[in-house]
Amino acid sequence: MSLVKTLPLLLSLSAALGSVSAWALPNDTEQPIRIQANEAQLDDKKGVATYKGDVIITQGSMKITGNTVTITRNAAGEIDVVTSIGNLAYFEQLQKATDPVPVKAYAVTIQYHAPQNRIVLIDKAKVINDGNTTEGEKIVYDTVKQVANAGRANGSSVTAPRPRIDMVIQPKKKTDAKAK
Repeated sequence: MSLVKTLPLLLSLSAALGSVSAWALPNDTEQPIRIQANEAQLDDKKGVATYKGDVIITQGSMKITGNTVTITRNAAGEIDVVTSIGNLAYFEQLQKATDPVPVKAYAVTIQYHAPQNRIVLIDKAKVINDGNTTEGEKIVYDTVKQVANAGRANGSSVTAPRPRIDMVIQPKKKTDAKAK
């Protein structure tokens, strides 16, 4: 399973964490994955790769950055979990080729759980999509059910406690035809 296939789904949280029609550019999954880092440690036997120092991962329009990124693979060699840790870890990706700016997300920890089709932003979690923002201690998104939950990071230590989520929803822009 390609990393880019489901990671952008979380980050396409619309203003009300609602449904979305298109999550990522279709050809992103066909692009090579490029990883840049100051250090890399690969353990093929355990299926773990750890990249450290200004890590930048790109695939098509998708970009992930962090101080440390760990990728674990299952016995079949497929991606199991990708964890990006930073101050702050960052993700971006275009939803459609016509989008002027990508969806962006930040958190101290960004986790992608491929088998569960789940993406988790923990600590200082923030998603920006078309001017709309969602912030909280933790944002979890199920990429199959297209269900998101935002709120407290119970059981996880956070550097900036936020007892409540904070969302900003921009008004819909009226087209010239509708305005007349």
